[in-house]
Amino acid sequence: MQEKQIKEEIIRIGRLLWDKGLVTGFNGNISARLDAGAFLITATGTCLGYLAPKDILLMNAAGEVVGEGTASTERLMHTEIYKNFPQAKAVVHTHPTYTNGFFLANANFIPKTFEAKFYLGEVKSIEQTTPSVTDVAPLVKELKANNIVILRNHGVVAIGPDLFNAFVLIQELEEQVKMDLVSVHYGVAKSTTAYAAPKASIETGKKYKLFSKEQIEEIVRLVNNDKQMQELGSKTAMNMDLAVCLQETGDVYSFKFRDGRITETGNDTGAEFLITADEPIWRAVFNREIDPFVATTQKKMSLRGDFARISKWYAPCSRIFQLWAQVPVE
Repeated sequence: MQEKQIKEEIIRIGRLLWDKGLVTGFNGNISARLDAGAFLITATGTCLGYLAPKDILLMNAAGEVVGEGTASTERLMHTEIYKNFPQAKAVVHTHPTYTNGFFLANANFIPKTFEAKFYLGEVKSIEQTTPSVTDVAPLVKELKANNIVILRNHGVVAIGPDLFNAFVLIQELEEQVKMDLVSVHYGVAKSTTAYAAPKASIETGKKYKLFSKEQIEEIVRLVNNDKQMQELGSKTAMNMDLAVCLQETGDVYSFKFRDGRITETGNDTGAEFLITADEPIWRAVFNREIDPFVATTQKKMSLRGDFARISKWYAPCSRIFQLWAQVPVE
């Protein structure tokens, strides 16, 4: 996209945030990557609901304004996010009322509906003790696991492949927090996990080389000996071919499931479902730092295959991902 088009998109998203009640007054800021060495960001003191092209400034990779104007007070945060996340094309920071209120009393939020669990996962917060972000490191750390993070006593930060995807995360979280408030009002009991999480072998100190023969064999052993997995696999007739791919090398590791049991492993690049990610993401998955479902919907991982079809095996797949946590990597 050209600079003019990106400015128009920033204006559109700002108005959308305003119309949906996700931003008020002069709070919040938006940026979008122009190219590898520059991005556009809203100026300080602007109202996101009534932006004009002049309110959007060009900044270089060093966080310096190119031309005239004063960028948002959160320019350091935006600059560091783009430095640490080359794949991020947009950053949206707002102060939504219900989300901020919830996190004044809570440290994290777990959605209750399936769709929100896919898109949001567990939303975590970090302490914010200054009016603007001066220490970006804790935020960068949490954004590696989830594209949306809360700054307690301040607001929400979302990143994405484009501005609309970042907006949707903020909107979804605000609606889920409202839903949670309604459920409490009507006395709905808190949901509990249907299947107990297995004990992680990390307690034994055992770690594996990523996608080594030893790790693959341990995955097979755990899946095929897990009673809950067998019950789920049989109940849902889980018959599918699932493969994982290491993006840097293109290496593929495949698993053939029949009624939830792994009957064959190999390197089948034509598997019905193929999950691809780079090494840091796979390490985070096996070390219980990131939810694979969330990573897929937030584009940290890519899925080849019919998502609607695999969703019917949501329960056994969730169990598989729990079992993966028993094979942490070095």
